[in-house]
Amino acid sequence: MTSSTAEDDAGDGAGAGRLADGTLTWVVRVESFDGFYAREYSSLVAMAFALTGSRAHAEDVAQEAMLTAYRRWDDVSRLDLPVAWVRRVCANTATSLVRRRVVEARALLRLRARPVVVAELDETDSVFWAEVRRLPRRQAQCVALRYVYGCSVAEIAGILGCADGTVKSQLWNARARLAQRLGESDDERPES
Repeated sequence: MTSSTAEDDAGDGAGAGRLADGTLTWVVRVESFDGFYAREYSSLVAMAFALTGSRAHAEDVAQEAMLTAYRRWDDVSRLDLPVAWVRRVCANTATSLVRRRVVEARALLRLRARPVVVAELDETDSVFWAEVRRLPRRQAQCVALRYVYGCSVAEIAGILGCADGTVKSQLWNARARLAQRLGESDDERPES
């Protein structure tokens, strides 16, 4: 067997070399991921763009393929053609994305075909709801949950992730502000 030095086999990532005792051994050179990324990323984006038709999606797909390669770089870097593996991952990811987009588009078409019944608020209450929208965010949320859905204090607290006492206080403050703004009196304390 003839020996070759690492310099002789610069293109294939492996080469034969001799140890100090003269024993012939194989030396495998592994490319750094940074070098691989810098060299291959733009061509992956181009391929992904050809498959998805969207620059933004192409960049996402290429990044996903590179992330997968990075996570497995110890194994991928030792393949005969790591670039072929990453290109396959990129192609499969792009295909999955296109399929998902087609399924989503079909679902949206089906949903658009269904008549949507929107719960309409009474037109005479438009002044009231305009004032509710002017309240601080949490007060407006409490009022909407109480009067649109009929939620109890405990249900509102669960939905908003706060204490029952917080909901009671928010409802009381909201009612007081609304009464002042709408010219009505509201001296009631919120019930449980």
